[in-house]
Amino acid sequence: MPLRFTLRQLEYFIAVGEVGSIAMAADRKNVSAPSMSSAIAQLESGFGVQLFTRRHAQGSVLTPTGKRFMEQARAVLAEAARLDDLATVFADMVRGSLRIGCMRTFVQIIIPQLRRGFEEKHENVDFSQQELDQAQIFEALGQGRIDVALTYDLALPSDVTFKPLHTLPPFVMISPDDPLAGRERLRPEDLLDRSMVLLDLPHSADYFMSHFRHLGRRPRISERTVEIAVQRSLVASGYGFGITNLRTISTESLDGRPLRFIPLESDVRPLQLGLAMSRVAHVSRTIKAFIDHCHEAADNGGLPGIVTSSRT
Repeated sequence: MPLRFTLRQLEYFIAVGEVGSIAMAADRKNVSAPSMSSAIAQLESGFGVQLFTRRHAQGSVLTPTGKRFMEQARAVLAEAARLDDLATVFADMVRGSLRIGCMRTFVQIIIPQLRRGFEEKHENVDFSQQELDQAQIFEALGQGRIDVALTYDLALPSDVTFKPLHTLPPFVMISPDDPLAGRERLRPEDLLDRSMVLLDLPHSADYFMSHFRHLGRRPRISERTVEIAVQRSLVASGYGFGITNLRTISTESLDGRPLRFIPLESDVRPLQLGLAMSRVAHVSRTIKAFIDHCHEAADNGGLPGIVTSSRT
């Protein structure tokens, strides 16, 4: 009996189901919207079911049947990937797609060099990346939209595994003009009466504020931002201090102003930078090659853009 679908049709169906728009899914897959629409129509016709409800204001919304089909379509593609991986083993090659998620606070620092080095070793890999916050990373792993994520060990759910790469102690990021800039070390109590520029991302903000929890009060939050570049510029311009676990090689904000990074002596544990994966995900040869590449980079003097020594 001939199959009523192709793997490509399933891939397009999943893409539309994830973003809720044929136009957005077509753009993500780099195909035309009519081609994607035609693939969905052929899939619905072949099975004799309606997978989407088309609404002008809401885009393409999965029907109850479509939601069940989405689960099975992901399983079919996962099994197809296993078959492809088996062929890859026999061919002794690393190839196919690799979907990486990365914590948006450091994607611009770590990923470009890490990606370039990996692609130079494995030119047959179709590498793609997504910049996400911690909550979005867990969601994307759970839904199978990314294979592995570079992130912190913050609020890890039980269905996610984590492989540490590098320990990141906390630093106070401050303008060189600040009266505290000459200190070699700072404690949380040194910061209580000062203004703070908070990197206000899910889970991250709670971690930064936890340094003050034992004191019963906290600094005055003068500014909040979800972008680390904005935080650095505000701090460099004197709007307050920031707390960061990312001690970068660059000691300037994007507008060229200098910054000081002073170790924060705190009872709160350092963060671990590492690789997160779904516990139930299939670890293909390509994914394993990327994991090995990251460990090799971390073992050979550190990951790109991060200072591993204690100098400030």
